Amino acid sequence: MRLYSLSVLYKGDPKVHLLKAAYDVSTFNFFQRSSVQEFMTFTSQLIAERSALGSRASVKEQEYLCHVYVRSDGLAGVVIADNEYPQRVCFTLLDKVLEEFSRQVSKMDWPSGSPATISYSALDGYLSKYQVQRVPV
Repeated sequence: MRLYSLSVLYKGDPKVHLLKAAYDVSTFNFFQRSSVQEFMTFTSQLIAERSALGSRASVKEQEYLCHVYVRSDGLAGVVIADNEYPQRVCFTLLDKVLEEFSRQVSKMDWPSGSPATISYSALDGYLSKYQVQRVPV
């Protein structure tokens, strides 16, 4: 069971844009990592764009399960995990991250923010904390 990506996005009027993201692509071949990360960024934006305000959904994309939560204020979170990762845990993580993000980052910064301008460093910690490592038997 693995988490590959955790993203915070803003669903603005014209389109969705990424505010902050964390990725774990360590299980992929070195030469595939950048394209896998691009795929995850694109997929996160697409799923958030197609989701209604105030909705939660889980979408299967290739061998991944993408869990999206779009709050009524336009703040959205997407977790990309493997098929075995528990859905309930993903939505608990998204709730926690979006709540903390909205307290730490001013709502005025959401429409114009980008990963370079938004100061929120907790995503990498959450991604590793919620990572479930298989223990060899």
